[in-house]
Amino acid sequence: KAYIVDLRGFGDSTYNNRIDSIKDLSDDLYAFVNYLGLKNFTMLGWSAGGSVCLQFGADYPDIVKKIVLIESVGYTGSPLFKKDAQGEILMGQTYEDRTEMAKDPEVAPCLRAIENKDFDSMSILWNRAIYSNRKPLPEDNKLYINATLKQRNLVDIYWALALFNMSNKHNGYSAGDCRINEIEAPVLSFWSEKDIIIPEATVRETVEALGDKAELIIIKDSGHSPLVDCPDLLMKKISNFNI
Repeated sequence: KAYIVDLRGFGDSTYNNRIDSIKDLSDDLYAFVNYLGLKNFTMLGWSAGGSVCLQFGADYPDIVKKIVLIESVGYTGSPLFKKDAQGEILMGQTYEDRTEMAKDPEVAPCLRAIENKDFDSMSILWNRAIYSNRKPLPEDNKLYINATLKQRNLVDIYWALALFNMSNKHNGYSAGDCRINEIEAPVLSFWSEKDIIIPEATVRETVEALGDKAELIIIKDSGHSPLVDCPDLLMKKISNFNI
């Protein structure tokens, strides 16, 4: 049985209380699985969802059987650095708060599309960044983009990912808490060679930090969404891992 959860501020979930950290989402998931009495399960997280799985694995190691990361944010988080007028990153210069981060050239176009319910603009953004290999079928794309336009926590997620840091070093926004060492579950991590969002080095760094409990699978001819590019291959590898 699979549970596909709309996290707080995504999809059809509520957003009565703003999130401040990835741990907020981990605690939400714990409330969900605790209510249903779920234990010994496998968690799957795509992109930013991978950080939630890592956090949950450290927070509640006794109930997680295995973890699958798909094109996941790394264990040092995703610090968003300031950019100059040409869009070049100003290394080491961080945003003071969420309001300032919302003006970042990476964040602002997505935020405008969501606020205006602009299907075409969001679809263009996803085609450039997410679907760098194959494109989904038109009817599927309509579902995905409309679901994306429901998001109410975009800036808060960017801020939480900047603060997220399970390493033993500072990432520019926060000092690491070393909690990567508290994950006990085996981890299967996927990274695709045509992913233009998550660098290979980021994924390898996380796998190396997890040590012998982690395995990395490199996928050819796939971008940031192997869920679209090669779902059959993805599910075969996950099924074998989950036995």
